[in-house]
Amino acid sequence: MTKQWRAIGILACTQIISWGSLYYAFSILAPSIQREFGWGPTLVFGAYSWSLLVAGLVATPIGILLDRHGGQMVMGAGSLVCAVGFFLLSESYSPVAYFTAWTILGLAMGLTLYEAAFATINRRFAGAGRQAISTLTLFAGFASTIFWPLTQALNSSVGWRDSYLWFGAMQLLVCLPLHLLLGRDEPLSRRAAQVGQRSHTLAQAVRHPAFWKLAMAFSANIFVFSAISVHLIPLLQELGHSARAAVIVAMLIGPMQVAGRILERTVARNTAPQTVGKFCFSALPAALVAILWFGTQAWAVAVFCILYGLSNGIITIVRGTLPQAMFGSENYGAISGALAGPALLAKASGPIIAAWVLGRGGTPALLLGVLLGVAAASVGLYFAAVGSRPPAGDDESALRERERSSAALQASQETNKTLQVIITKPLPRYRVLDGTSRGVRMQYRALKLTVPVEAHL
Repeated sequence: MTKQWRAIGILACTQIISWGSLYYAFSILAPSIQREFGWGPTLVFGAYSWSLLVAGLVATPIGILLDRHGGQMVMGAGSLVCAVGFFLLSESYSPVAYFTAWTILGLAMGLTLYEAAFATINRRFAGAGRQAISTLTLFAGFASTIFWPLTQALNSSVGWRDSYLWFGAMQLLVCLPLHLLLGRDEPLSRRAAQVGQRSHTLAQAVRHPAFWKLAMAFSANIFVFSAISVHLIPLLQELGHSARAAVIVAMLIGPMQVAGRILERTVARNTAPQTVGKFCFSALPAALVAILWFGTQAWAVAVFCILYGLSNGIITIVRGTLPQAMFGSENYGAISGALAGPALLAKASGPIIAAWVLGRGGTPALLLGVLLGVAAASVGLYFAAVGSRPPAGDDESALRERERSSAALQASQETNKTLQVIITKPLPRYRVLDGTSRGVRMQYRALKLTVPVEAHL
């Protein structure tokens, strides 16, 4: 157990660095990139959105690699790829080089961020994976708290290019050695057998409607979150709030995310992930209703930020634990990767589509109404998914047949060592019913009494 929880400490450090450098730092450094190159926001932010698309495309094959080889080698390779991407980004002087660097960093996202860490945890912890994921997300939630001021300080002192050089060095000198210290894991099939868990292959999972309903529910949900996260401050200003007031109220979101994860770890620790997810998905449209109907009121914005933060904080845990609860641990990496692929595509498209709606003359009310519709659809899809029976079908009967075959083989092996007899008359006369050996010591049962005898046949 000590080795397992040491892995949580390792992943907490690497997740903070990876999320901070790959995700949160860009919002601080993007204006400097724009000023140096003179590029428009479409090109600068478009490359970053492209990296999210790449991460979605590679999620499933990376999940399969994690199932086969574990996190030590896969996440270690991710640190190397991340360092290469940061070094190339720091030396980019053309759009082609800039997009190439973000393509490599998109691959690094798939190899190092939550999906890879969750697969590593489930491979190592099996049935106790939920508590470990909850702990990891609690610590990793401080990535923005650490890297926003750190990135601001680096950008002010050395510029955006050297900032990314420093991030590449962190991946090589900190994350890579820590990932290699994870060690090799016990095969998942053995762990799943130990906890008596029925696991499904990726092919079995994708044949079930619950998988696609769940994938669409997560995609719709994260589409709304990504759209709001980029455009929240401008939206609040359009609703009549000052920039200072908008920022102050929006600061509630971070603490609420941490509070939500603490609540999940304490109050809801014995609640099924399916049930916890119902709260997360339902809280988002409730938050949008508050800001859509009463958005000019400060209290409504505060209610929105509280519900939005709680939902976003907990849903990260649900996204990591629900695939295991519904489909098992043995092929968790492949299945969760397949679920994450569409969600990452939605995450990349959310800000772009929201910007298009606003750029075409759309009002904040129109955008919020569209997002409310998408959020309501995600709730319906999620409830339909968790209400479905997990995929079994002919695979369940095949599992029972394998169990019967295994039991028969074991019984046959025991029969070679033991002869079964029934006493028909007083000793030494008896009749042998089954046996393959002679001159061996055997046991028989007569009148519910087991007596050892010596057989000489």
